[in-house]
Amino acid sequence: MKILVVLPRFPYPLEKGDKLRAYHQIVELAKRHDIYLFCVSHKKVAPGDIDVLRPHCKEIRIVPVNRFVAAKNIVANWLASKSLQLGYWNTVATKCAYRKFEAQVQPDVVYNQMVRTMPLVARSHYPKVMDFQDALSLNAERRMERSKGLWRYILHYEFKMLRSSEYNAFSIFDDLTIISDVDSEAIPHKKNGEIKIVPNGVDFDYFSPEAEIKNRKPGETYDILFAGNMSYAPNVNAARYLVEEIMPLVWAKRPQTTVLLAGAAPKHSVSRLADDSRVVVSGWLDDMRTAYASSHIFIAPMRIGSGLQNKLLEAMAMRLPCVTTPICNSSLRAQDGRQVLVGNTPAQLADSLLSLLLDPQRADALADEGLRFVHQNYGWPAAVAKLETVLTQVLQKK
Repeated sequence: MKILVVLPRFPYPLEKGDKLRAYHQIVELAKRHDIYLFCVSHKKVAPGDIDVLRPHCKEIRIVPVNRFVAAKNIVANWLASKSLQLGYWNTVATKCAYRKFEAQVQPDVVYNQMVRTMPLVARSHYPKVMDFQDALSLNAERRMERSKGLWRYILHYEFKMLRSSEYNAFSIFDDLTIISDVDSEAIPHKKNGEIKIVPNGVDFDYFSPEAEIKNRKPGETYDILFAGNMSYAPNVNAARYLVEEIMPLVWAKRPQTTVLLAGAAPKHSVSRLADDSRVVVSGWLDDMRTAYASSHIFIAPMRIGSGLQNKLLEAMAMRLPCVTTPICNSSLRAQDGRQVLVGNTPAQLADSLLSLLLDPQRADALADEGLRFVHQNYGWPAAVAKLETVLTQVLQKK
């Protein structure tokens, strides 16, 4: 097949979940199909990053969007009662560039990621599949519930507009995919099976127990790790929740416990959590495996957001015992108490962390079961095979 992939961001480096998902899907699909990549970008893409994708793509087209123009589009969408995100990612220039690229490629099927790119491909006459990735409306709703004032009003507006966009997708696309059952259930007005589940995966050659040993730095160890893009609101919220509400309960019983917050572009509210003795904020790491390898326990204390947390999959693949919240595990579907520990309050999460810190045998058993679970359920080849089936079936129907 000749597949035209349409993305809201260039899918490298892999510091965001949508980029990681798109990158691995492209790499797997390119083994059997011709991939043409169209991306919108609000910042300059480094030539070295483009070179990473070149072996997997017949052609790459990146359309730069000025942030001032994007801001104007946000205002225009507000006045027109449309999603602000759709305004940020779509301009007259991007639509024109897409139409020209599509006419040049003449794809067998168009595959676009997230409702953010929906206006670009909505009028395409080619067979088309959209990946919701996760339920953006659910993400906005959860953030709204923990916000106040003007920001709460804006998120409530965006929640309603995203719900409307998600609903409209059913009449525009030949098929739809999403990352998990939980996110699928959050999309309104659908029948069972109308959205196909295409989970994420893990690169087991890259993230492995062997990599954990290889990337361990002598003398640099931490008891607890939380990792992710530290400018992303759900991760910022989780980092603050960990240090400000969970860790004081841990420190009350084990004062020497150390925490590493690892990930790109930490907001000031994350950076200020650092202290000289117990909390380290690393910022960008060239190889995230060094963070996993230097830590004893991984925690994903998410209270807002949606989708499947790649950081949990990676930590499990590197044989780290993992602690998380029901929001994360509802998509992960690991067995609480055997493959992961789940807590819904600061006290429950603190107790889970302490139980692993004070009982190395329990931590080892949880790590082993987590490793087995992720290998059985989250390999990229199997995940992308499900997407490939969807694309093939859509083409055959046409």
